[in-house]
Amino acid sequence: MTIHDLHYEITIDQHDFSPLYERLKSYQKIFVVTDHHVYDLHHHVFQTLKERFDTYIHVIQPGETSKSLQTYESIFHAFLSHNIKRDDVILAIGGGVVGDLTGFVAATLLRGISFIQVPTTLLAMVDSSVGSKVGINTIHGKNLIGQFYDPTFVFIQLDFLSTLSKRELHNGYAEIIKAGLIGDPSLFHTLKDIHHNIKEVISKALQVKISIVKKDPFEQHERMFLNFGHTLGHAIEKEMGYQSIKHGEAISHGMVYAIEKGIECHITPKSLKQEVIEVFNLYGLLDMNIQKVESYEVAMKLDKKQRKDGLKFVLLQDIGQPIIHTL
Repeated sequence: MTIHDLHYEITIDQHDFSPLYERLKSYQKIFVVTDHHVYDLHHHVFQTLKERFDTYIHVIQPGETSKSLQTYESIFHAFLSHNIKRDDVILAIGGGVVGDLTGFVAATLLRGISFIQVPTTLLAMVDSSVGSKVGINTIHGKNLIGQFYDPTFVFIQLDFLSTLSKRELHNGYAEIIKAGLIGDPSLFHTLKDIHHNIKEVISKALQVKISIVKKDPFEQHERMFLNFGHTLGHAIEKEMGYQSIKHGEAISHGMVYAIEKGIECHITPKSLKQEVIEVFNLYGLLDMNIQKVESYEVAMKLDKKQRKDGLKFVLLQDIGQPIIHTL
C-alpha cells in the first residue's frame, strides 16, 4: 500500500524491503542513523544495506535522552568525517527519537540533505515519521529546537512490529486512539475490539494526520489538533526525566485531562470521559501513576503552544470534533 497524498510517498509493506532498496539505488552513499537496540534486533537489515550499497552506519544510545544537542553534534561530526555530500541520503531506522534527531541532522547539515524515514515502532509509524517535524529536546522541554523538513520517502515495514514488547506496542496505540478522537470516529470505535487489522488502523491513523497536515503544514491552526493530550503529556515526560513513562502513556493521561477540562468548560459531553478511559485501559495506557496535575503546571507553561494570551489547548466537542481553546 502506497499513500501519495503528501509531497513524499508513504509505503506500508510486510516482508518485502524492495521498495526501500529501489529508492536507495539513486544515491551515491547511504548514511544510516539507528540505535543500539534496533541495530542488535535487526542486524540482518543493516548487513543487507552494507552488502548492497556504500553504507556508513552511526549507532546511538536508545532513549529520549539521545535527542540532544550532544548527540546531534556527534552525528554531524561523524558524517562530515566520512565525507557526506549533498547528493547522498540519510536513512533513519528506528523509533521517534531516531527519526526526529536524524531529520534535524538532515535539515541542517550542508543546508539540507535528502533523508528517508524507516520507523521501527508503532508510535513512529503513525506519528513522528509523517508530518515533517524534526528536532531535538533541551533541558527546558521536548522539541524546542526544530524544523519542518520533509523526508523524501517513508517506508513502514510491519515486520518490525513483531519484535516490540506489549508495552511498546500499546505505546503506539495512544497516537492511534488520538487520531480517532480528533478525526475519525470509526477508527476510535474499531479500537474497542483488540482483534482489529493492524495495517488498516495504521492507514486510517495516517490519513487523519495527513488530512490535517495538508490543511496546515506549519502548525498555524488545524495542525494544533494533533497536539491533543500533548501539553500535559510533554510536561509529564519532562518531569519524569523521559525515562520511566512512555510517550503514549503520558499523552493518554494528557488526553483524559483535556477531556476533563472540556467538561469543566462545558465543551465536552460528560459521557465521553468514561468511554475514552475504557479504551485507554484496554491498552494499559493509564497503568502508570502520575502526580497531581498541579505538579506539571510550570512545565506546561514552557510548552511551544503557549502564546501571549494564554496556553492553547485542544479540547473535544465530541469524537472527531476538536477545537482550540485558550486556557
